[in-house]
Amino acid sequence: MERVDYRDTFIAVAEDSPAETGTVPPSRSENPSIAARTYRLIAEHPYGFTSGDVLFTVFADRQGIPETGRETARAEFHSRSRACLRSSDLGKRYGWGIHADSHGCLALYGVETPQYAEFVSGRRRSESGAPITVTRAMRSSRSRS
Repeated sequence: MERVDYRDTFIAVAEDSPAETGTVPPSRSENPSIAARTYRLIAEHPYGFTSGDVLFTVFADRQGIPETGRETARAEFHSRSRACLRSSDLGKRYGWGIHADSHGCLALYGVETPQYAEFVSGRRRSESGAPITVTRAMRSSRSRS
């Protein structure tokens, strides 16, 4: 498991997020944003990838790393400190909560959904029956005193 992976954790939308619903990030066809690539990968494969998988795949696709070189590139990618999905615009701008199951695999839940409310209320349990840790996406701006 890479240092960026979560297990039995829900990343709720940032406190300062303007989103009232989960919104698909706009995608420029020739060069999609990191948020659009991340959204597409998780949304098209719910509970199919870990955070480490998603972060590396988005990086490798943006860098044009061929499939044959990805194993070595992945080891190098994860040898350095990396931002986790708490810093993603999915939770900061676009209104998506991210659930990591007991295997570390991810799915998205819009802030307006009953499932999202269940996660943040603490009522949702892991497969083993243990509580799911709830954390928030990072704030977009510093708080002003």
